[in-house]
Parts: sequence; structure tokens; C-alpha cells
Amino acid sequence: MNTEETNVEMKDAEHKDEAGPAQVDADATEADVSEADLDQEEQEKQPMTGGDQTADTPSASGQEAPTTAEKNGLVKLKIPDEEEEVKFTGLNKEELMKVAGTPGWVRTRWALLVVFWLGWLGMLVGAVLIILQAPRCKDLPNTNWWNDGPLYQIGNIQAFTDTHNLKGLEQKVNSLAQLKVKGLVVGPIHVAPPDEAVNLSFEEISPEAGNLDQFKGFIQAAHKKGIFVVLDLTPNYLGSSGPWFSNISVMIVAERLKSALVFWLNEGVDGIQLSRVEHVATVVPSLWNDIRAIVQNRTDKHPNSRVLIGVTDRSSAEDVSTLLSSTGVDLLISRVLHSRDTDVTELARSIQHLYSSQSQMNLVWNLGGRLEGHMASLVGPALVKLHQLLLLTLPGTPIFSYGDEIGLMDEDTKFPKMLWDSNEELNGTLQEERAERLTCRRFFSTVSELRGKERSLLFGDFILLFNSSSSLAYLRVWDQNERYLAAFNWAAEESAVLQLSHTVLPPKAVVVLSTNSSTMPADSSVDLTNLQLGPGEAALLKFPYTG
Repeated sequence: MNTEETNVEMKDAEHKDEAGPAQVDADATEADVSEADLDQEEQEKQPMTGGDQTADTPSASGQEAPTTAEKNGLVKLKIPDEEEEVKFTGLNKEELMKVAGTPGWVRTRWALLVVFWLGWLGMLVGAVLIILQAPRCKDLPNTNWWNDGPLYQIGNIQAFTDTHNLKGLEQKVNSLAQLKVKGLVVGPIHVAPPDEAVNLSFEEISPEAGNLDQFKGFIQAAHKKGIFVVLDLTPNYLGSSGPWFSNISVMIVAERLKSALVFWLNEGVDGIQLSRVEHVATVVPSLWNDIRAIVQNRTDKHPNSRVLIGVTDRSSAEDVSTLLSSTGVDLLISRVLHSRDTDVTELARSIQHLYSSQSQMNLVWNLGGRLEGHMASLVGPALVKLHQLLLLTLPGTPIFSYGDEIGLMDEDTKFPKMLWDSNEELNGTLQEERAERLTCRRFFSTVSELRGKERSLLFGDFILLFNSSSSLAYLRVWDQNERYLAAFNWAAEESAVLQLSHTVLPPKAVVVLSTNSSTMPADSSVDLTNLQLGPGEAALLKFPYTG
């Protein structure tokens, strides 16, 4: 290589060395621009967020990278996670006192106070006016337990029960409670040889009837069911010389009866029944007063009322009223309703006389008894339900003999065997008789239960509306309670039309029940100006108090 070529090459190398750094810087700048363009394109593809994602990213050296400026329409937004709740703290005590003392608020408070008291006084005056103008409720009468429901006589324990003794009577208490009776009149059951006053023993139970323990069990069972027990202590109940033997023996028997009364009352009986009380009251009046005092006076040991029931064979309403006053008994069983020959007009007169002359709390209505027999035998099976309704709706206490609720007939004895319902299958006539007994019993229970609930039937006023030779109608009303109208037709073959009118009667009434539900169904409406009753039919109607 010659000297000239060598110099040229050296000059080229030097020229390259001088141009090298500048060329490197230019190449780097061009690369950075290209990379920035790519980054900008990528950012434009990203959604508009609150800022550069790399703004908070630390650099490799541990120092924060500088925040990239917003570019190309990118806006940083700071959205709070939750809006701050604005709490109302109200006025403080000082502010409240300041506002309350302003004249406007003071006048407002006084105005409201005056309005309040005027309103209160207005309501008070209105209430007083309503009370003064409203009809005053009638005071309830003083009643005793024997006024609250029917009494049920069991004159022969052996005929009434399956076991023929007092234990069997205890077993029948639940069945008797279904009849809604209030008291049971039992006996006589004491030892009393016929017409032998010497061997009379009031405090000893006849072996045929049972014993004292059985009697105590029966009383406890009855009391648990809310049923009271009355004991018949008629002295000579099996004899023929009279209930009190002869006149000579009346004093001795009455004296012995006094101690027996104390004995039985201590055993828990709630009353005593005696026959021919007018005889004792007349012959030995002082002893009779003692007997009355023992039974009727209340003591600390016996705070509840105990009933003294008398029995007489008188049938005149006037005689019965006189005896009721003279003997002082609580109830007097008589024969006022027994005569079948007397027409309904005389019956209505007797009822009205007794109601007018005596307190209805002392009146008794009965058909039958130990000597007379059962209701069905006296009035006939077809009229049993009619007389059940009559006794249960008249003003006073109804008394029934055992079996009257099913229409039991006497047949050959005054004490027929009681017929109890059973699951035994019956055919033909026996099945029909059983169905009739059950129907009769349901009718009795329905009326008996209704009587115990309704004040008009319990102690309401008695208003005679209509009576003829075969028909009767009367009202039972008490104060503002529902009114009840009972109507009867004794005619066996003829219908009756009763044209009823009274100031308290509405044009129509609703049927509660009837002895013939096919002709007068329950809840049906009937015309009181043209009330029609079929042969032997009776009905109980009701209508509301209207003021």
C-alpha cells in the first residue's frame, strides 16, 4: 500500500469517528419518537379513566415515576366511594327555649290548650246527655237458684235407674245435666213403714234405695254439674192414713222432723220437700215455724239459699195463692193445671190470678207427681211437647216428673220403668217409638236451655194476649231484651187463627221453635195479625225490642 492511499483511509476513519456520536443520538431520538407514538396509540385504545396507570407505579430504582401529563382528551376524575350523609342534629336546648318564648308560639300554645279543654268539655256534656236521654235499664229482680231452671222429680229410685239404687242415680247425673235442669227432687227414700209413726226413721235410708255413702256420692256428682239436690221427707209416704199419719201424731212427727232436717242439711242437701204442709201449719203452727227457720234461714255454715217446697192437692188458684202466703213456703206444688175438663179460658184466668197475686219467684207449674202420674198419661202423647213448652215459658218455676222429657206413660203404675236410650238395634214400631222419644227429649232440652239464657223467659213480665176455649197466647218481656211470644192450640182436630194485637207487638215475628216444624219451620217469619196454628200445635216466637 502506498503512502497516499494510507492517508486517505486514515482521513475516512477520522471522519467516521467524528460523525459517530451524532449519528447514534439521531438514531435514538428516532426510536423514541416511534415508541412514543405506539404508546399514545395504545392509550387512546384504553377507556377514559381517572389517570395514567403508571402514575403511581414505582420505578425500578424505588423512586416514583413522574406523573404522565394528560394527553389527547384524557381527563382524570375522582369519584368518591360513598356520599357523605348529612345528619340533622336539630335545635339545641338554648335554641328551643329561645324559639318557645317567642310571642307567636306562646299564643299558639294557649290556643291549642283552649281548644283541647273545650273539646273535652263538649264530649263530657255529650256523654251526660246521652246517659240522661237513654232509657234506664231495669233493675234485675232478686232470684234464687230454683228460679234459674226446671226442677226434676225422681219419686222412685228403683224405677229410675238400671241398678235400682242411689249409685245408679249418681251414674245418671251427666244425662240429667243435658236437660239443663237446675235441681233434682229425690225421694222419699227414708225408712217409713206404712201408717206406723213409731217406726218412722227420717235419718235412715231404706235399703231398697241404697245407703248413706251412695247418697253422698250422688250429691257430690250433682253439685259438680251445678245441679242442686232437694230431699222429699214426707213422713208417711207409703201409708194410706195421710202424709202426717193422724192428727194425734202430727206434733210428735214434726218434732222428730226438726232434728232430721239438721242432719240432712249437714249432709249437703239444698232443700226439703213436704206434702200437705197446710195441715202441719194449721195443727202445730209453732213447730211449723221452727221447720221453716231450719230450712230457710242462712247460716255461716250454709250461706246459700235452701228451698222449702210444699205440696198440696188444692186446684183452685185462689186457694193456692192463700196457702202460699199462709204457709210461707218458697214454692207450692198444686193441681191448678191438672184439670182436663176446664177449658183454656179458665186456665188463662188461673194463671193470671196467680201471677197478679204472688211474686213469680214463688210460683210453680207442674203436671203430674207421685200421686197423679206422668204428664203423657194425663194429657196424651200428642200434647206432651205442647205442655213442655207451656210449663217452661210460664212465669215461675217448672217442675217435671222423671220421664216427662220423653213422654213416658204410666201404664199399670205411677212409677213406670224409665226408658234410657241405648245402641240396641230396634225394628218397626219400637224404632219409631225410640225416634219419637229422642225428638221429644231434644225439644225439652232446647226450650230448657233457652229459658236459662233469656231474661224475658227467666223473670220477664207476663202479658196475656189471647185466650179462647182452645187457644192461648201470651208475651214474656223484660226491659230492653228480646221479647218472646208463646202460642198454643189445644184443639185435637181444628186449626186455630189468632189475631194478635198489642202496643208492643210488631206486624211479624220469627219462629224460634214449634211442635210441628213442617208447618212452622224455625227462623221463618209469621204474621202476628193472622197467626195460624195446626191441631195440637204450639210455637215459640221472638221479636226484638224497638224502644
